[in-house]
Amino acid sequence: MSTRYIASTSLHSSVPAISKRLLVAALLPAVLLSGCYVMPIGNDPQGNPIYAYAPIPVPGSTVGPHGAFAPGAPVATPSGGMPAVLQVRLYPANDLANQTGVLTGQVTNMMSGKGRFQFGYQGEMLVGEATRVSGEARKGIASAYGGRGTFARCEYQMSTPYMGAGSCTFSNGAEYQLHVGS
Repeated sequence: MSTRYIASTSLHSSVPAISKRLLVAALLPAVLLSGCYVMPIGNDPQGNPIYAYAPIPVPGSTVGPHGAFAPGAPVATPSGGMPAVLQVRLYPANDLANQTGVLTGQVTNMMSGKGRFQFGYQGEMLVGEATRVSGEARKGIASAYGGRGTFARCEYQMSTPYMGAGSCTFSNGAEYQLHVGS
């Protein structure tokens, strides 16, 4: 009788293990392959992409088959805008800056007049913020600081929310021309 109990116990204990493995094997591809893709739905008058960030249909918009927006249907976009990560390039403007060459980094435009600014300089990551000048819709300043004490101060002017130019001066005297966006 004890033999039957052991055989029965080993059979029941192996079934949940197989079921758990099967469940993990079935769910793993779904989890790994799931994602969220944001695609542009059109362009504004300046040629910048427009994105719709509504997870469900917006009241007043027309939804076509399979949940897609119908052609020509009105689309709601957020009034404050979603943050945009913009590439930043700093080109040498004096002999001291020529020693490091072109620097690259990014600014995250929060679409609120502020942004996060970061780039690498001589093996050091400089991080700071970019802020629009009060009363000026397109002009701004950006400051970044590194852990070894290096800092940079930049002045820029945006031609669109996604593109701009300016200049940066570093604590060691290096000067760069700043290009924001692509």
